[in-house]
Amino acid sequence: MAVAKVKTQYFCQNCGTSSPKWVGKCTSCGEWNTYVEEIVKKNDDPRSSPFSRSNGRAVKPLNLNEITGGEERRIPLYDKELTRVLGGGLVPGSLVLFGGEPGIGKSTLMLQLATNVKNMRVLYVSGEESEQQIRMRAERIGIKNQDCFILTETNTANIFQQAAIIEPQLMIIDSIQTLHTASVESSPGSVSQVRECAGEMLRYAKENEVPVFLIGHITKDGSIAGPKVLEHMVDTVLQFEGDRNHVYRLLRTTKNRFGSTNELGIYEMQGSGLREVSNPSEILVTSRDEAVSGVSIAVLMEGLRPMLIETQALVSSAAYGTPQRSATGFDLRRLGMLLAVLEKRCGFRLGVKDVFLNIAGGLKVEDPGIDLAVVCAVLSSNADMPIANGVCFAAEVGLSGEIRPVTRIEQRISEAEKLGFKEIYISKFHKGLKQDNYAIRLRMCGKIEEVFSGLFG
Repeated sequence: MAVAKVKTQYFCQNCGTSSPKWVGKCTSCGEWNTYVEEIVKKNDDPRSSPFSRSNGRAVKPLNLNEITGGEERRIPLYDKELTRVLGGGLVPGSLVLFGGEPGIGKSTLMLQLATNVKNMRVLYVSGEESEQQIRMRAERIGIKNQDCFILTETNTANIFQQAAIIEPQLMIIDSIQTLHTASVESSPGSVSQVRECAGEMLRYAKENEVPVFLIGHITKDGSIAGPKVLEHMVDTVLQFEGDRNHVYRLLRTTKNRFGSTNELGIYEMQGSGLREVSNPSEILVTSRDEAVSGVSIAVLMEGLRPMLIETQALVSSAAYGTPQRSATGFDLRRLGMLLAVLEKRCGFRLGVKDVFLNIAGGLKVEDPGIDLAVVCAVLSSNADMPIANGVCFAAEVGLSGEIRPVTRIEQRISEAEKLGFKEIYISKFHKGLKQDNYAIRLRMCGKIEEVFSGLFG
């Protein structure tokens, strides 16, 4: 009897591109030595899946005007930071991919969600920990939800079987790289397995209107492990960031079909779990007894959220032939541009000096409204003259040395005023701002020289 030939194909572990033979360099993403051989088994009847959208029925197209529009429902969560990042709550039937570095707190945050959410039946599926390990961590966090079920399983068929019995209102998978399905003959974590398991979870979420969280591992360059198609399949992609040497964690959205991708959530890692930080300005700005040179306070926007952050600069004489330029949490190329503006337009000789810049708290800032604070911190360190307490900045710096306006200036001013600052330097090109509406003094400037003379005389 003839034995059927096993069909194999090579897949790139980085981007998921397939090839009939092994190649050293991926033709799609350009990575080297990422192709692995996998057995390909074709499903004869795609409608045989119990979670197929057709369920054996013929699906016909509908006219857009014939489709009845329903009101968007949101499931409220106990976690205000997670609710903000998701766009106002959890949408029924949504598939959320949650990625982050090892040890950053992904499983802790998801277990907190499972054990603290109210009036919801939650199924927490773990392929990495035992029931006893999860129970120990849950006791440390605190168990408030009595309808939280733990399942240690990696086979998707068994997971769906138990889900049919429990009928959860929320499912959490920890992690998607540990799952495997019988429809693909390859090891768990491979490109084919991750893609197929995510597809089955997507069908389950849409058919049953159950929101599903998928915890995903990330690669050494910070991207989520597995094929890139995984991020296209899900509705929302959350990224958990932060330095493990700091206690603060940042939750960002890189994709969201139900809300903005500009929102930011901040947590503080404690022994009892992750604590929400409702007012990040108080923890990102250090209170000092005496003023120190090279420190300025910037008012920036993270999505729709204003916050104040400390900018630190150090300017010193270059000990070697080539001056050093270093920036932590800020774009190094933009720092080079701002230094060139100070050199060319304002006459400050910084070309022969080392410049080091640090954004306090481990944040990575992209808002151009921090430009003026960076410039003032550099000038303060260069002149060794501290900036007075109670002064903050919110403006962009152009290539000609002008102070340019930034978005949502009213919210920035109100946040600085709420935290007790006395002066804020902004662009004079803002229209409609009146000093009478604010207790904080508005210092409107058009050039860097005006800011410098206002700060240091």
